[in-house]
Amino acid sequence: MSYLALYRKYRSKTFDEIVGQKHITQSLINQIKNDEVGHAYLFTGTRGTGKTSIAKIFAKAINCLSPVNGSPCGKCAACQALSDMGSVDIFEIDAASNNRVDEIRELRERVKYPPVTCKYKVYIIDEVHMLTDSAFNALLKTLEEPPSYVVFILATTEVQKLPATILSRCMRFDFKLLTEEELESHLKYVFSDSKIKYEDSAVSTIARLGAGSVRDTLSIADMCVAYSNRNVTFDSVIEAVGMTDRNTMKLLISSVLDKNEGELLSNVDMVARQGKNMTQLAKDLVGYVRDLLVVKTCKDYKSILKLPADQIADLETLATKADNSRFIDILSALSVLDNEFRYTTNPRGLLEIKLVTLCNYDSKDIDELKMKIKVLESKINK
Repeated sequence: MSYLALYRKYRSKTFDEIVGQKHITQSLINQIKNDEVGHAYLFTGTRGTGKTSIAKIFAKAINCLSPVNGSPCGKCAACQALSDMGSVDIFEIDAASNNRVDEIRELRERVKYPPVTCKYKVYIIDEVHMLTDSAFNALLKTLEEPPSYVVFILATTEVQKLPATILSRCMRFDFKLLTEEELESHLKYVFSDSKIKYEDSAVSTIARLGAGSVRDTLSIADMCVAYSNRNVTFDSVIEAVGMTDRNTMKLLISSVLDKNEGELLSNVDMVARQGKNMTQLAKDLVGYVRDLLVVKTCKDYKSILKLPADQIADLETLATKADNSRFIDILSALSVLDNEFRYTTNPRGLLEIKLVTLCNYDSKDIDELKMKIKVLESKINK
């Protein structure tokens, strides 16, 4: 296979290459420099934030003969021996498929033997929350009193499922979601290094869709690069990921604000004929109304939204049609649809009902209803 996905091609090999997570990498680097390596670590956080990458770097760094600023040099005999993760001294175990007590008992037997070529024997157990209760019990004693040459690194996305007895024996590191700025910066580096043309607004959109995950961001970028033939534009990103184009969303929200039910239903029908997913349309509308609120409330909305000039102009025009409370009500009504879609076989009908209901919005009626609720609450409290 000649082509490597972007998230594999640009997987970090040193601590300096890790995107974000400075609070974690600096702690690990200091431990390596001070020769204070612990026996058990717990890496927890959302997918794609660097847990496995940092675990692999740390496993090589503590065995490196001449680490550079705490990171593996990549040149010494130990680094060369560990460059293949099939090394006899580094074990990467997927707990999702090796979660039985028998596998953990086998691990306990292997722990007794010292490393073959390195200083430390490292066990990286991914998705550790998938272990059975009996498997956790089997692992417990080994975690409590492991041989001096063994280091455990447990990685999980659902730390709440781990027993307290396991948590208390590990040094815990919580991985945070990356900011859009961090993802944008990394994505621009990847595109530039791969000689891929891009628009800043396209990069901002991909980073927003990545939702704090480096891997998700690069996977989406891969799809957009393939669709756009290595010229990633804002429009090509919208088309590649199946989002509703912003002009259509403008028409839909404008129909709601103008209380034009006929035009609204015609626009929904147009979107449905294009084969768009109604669930995705609802999510896209939530994002669009959120952008309108940003325009209404933030002075620096242009730098926050990072959209093309024509899109900003559309938002500015539409934002003048209603006040903040109107947009908040629309946002609140559309936000709950994601949960309601799970219990319906007709998402289009549900979305149409919600949008038509929003057309019949009357601020005076809403204010009167809120006032009645306050009066009732005060009577109940008395």
